[in-house]
Amino acid sequence: MKDFILSEAQTEKAVLVGLITPEQNEQKAKEYLDELAFLADTAGAESVKKFYQRLDYPHPVTFVGSGKLREIKEYVIEHEIGLVIFDDELSGRQIKNVEKELQVKIVDRTNLILDIFARRAQTAHAKTQVELAQYKYMLPRLTRLWTHLERQRGGIGMRGPGETQIETDRRIILDKISKLKQDLIDIDKQKSIQRKNRGKMVRVALVGYTNAGKSTLMNILSKSDVFAEDKLFATLDTTVRKVIVENLPFLLSDTVGFIRKLPTELIESFKSTLDEVREADLLLHIVDISHPGFEEQIEVVNKTLSEIDRLEKPAMLVFNKIDAFSFIPKEEDDLTPPTRENIDLDELKRTWMSKMGDNCLFVSAKNRTHIDLLKTMLYERVKEIHITRFPYNDFLFQPYDEE
Repeated sequence: MKDFILSEAQTEKAVLVGLITPEQNEQKAKEYLDELAFLADTAGAESVKKFYQRLDYPHPVTFVGSGKLREIKEYVIEHEIGLVIFDDELSGRQIKNVEKELQVKIVDRTNLILDIFARRAQTAHAKTQVELAQYKYMLPRLTRLWTHLERQRGGIGMRGPGETQIETDRRIILDKISKLKQDLIDIDKQKSIQRKNRGKMVRVALVGYTNAGKSTLMNILSKSDVFAEDKLFATLDTTVRKVIVENLPFLLSDTVGFIRKLPTELIESFKSTLDEVREADLLLHIVDISHPGFEEQIEVVNKTLSEIDRLEKPAMLVFNKIDAFSFIPKEEDDLTPPTRENIDLDELKRTWMSKMGDNCLFVSAKNRTHIDLLKTMLYERVKEIHITRFPYNDFLFQPYDEE
């Protein structure tokens, strides 16, 4: 029943499929499929071809039209492809029909992200959350998972047992979902006690789009060794470290990264992981400024934070990876309006970012550019919060007068 999960260790050749719609233009569709290719690479698959189709909305039966499906099938057969990945969540009906036509493994974006989370989960907390999300994903797709019965039942009398087995599995899954939810409640109680035991130290949380460089900055600021690599969702478990800048201690937490079209099942399952965000006194929103769609990524993070009932709290935008920032200068005779790709970093800083003042900083965690400035700004912010909370400690931050 778990055959929908990509569990193979070897690299699989995959083709990617996306739509161009009135809500998602060609540029966005290509950007999303580039991200899907990165997800596939993170999961251990090699993307060899991208297919696009222009539709008003996804086909309710096969996601893409019949002509495009035949084109994909011809390519799959010719190049011996064993995996087709769709950039949107597919219904059980769509998966069943496409799988029947292509005769290869079909995975949607949600399925792919769940697989990556399953691979990345290390602690009991993360594993429980991922398993809960997987069962929630599986529940409405049980009919598709039982298609092997159709090949076994050749005549009258076989329909009943199949449906009975599906109902049995549905009850089993619902029971497991209930147990996993209770397990998470128990784990959350333990973590809540741990948070209370930390006292009233100022808490700073790193948030941001996946692969923005949160864990790398965490390592630099806390002088720790949190796992970090150039992959999506390198961090699933929230990591908390005590940091001391000059004479001021505070807690710094690194949280799971967000992504476009994050499955609802994962948002629900990982709400408890983001308790560190809820209880933080200051948020450092880390942004990969070298990414062409960084502004949309900022919106995705803000939207996801609002979905976990985050209260309004102080936040700083930290634009990371300035070392990788690139642009294409316009030709002198090009009179068309400049686009994001034509603007250099200095020009970009003079846009809406210039109005943010001290709430905006540009760094390179890789080259450690402006890291000292980040520490200074962080120190000032934490100090303000600390003095508000402990006004009797104000003397600790006063300059020493020898006279």
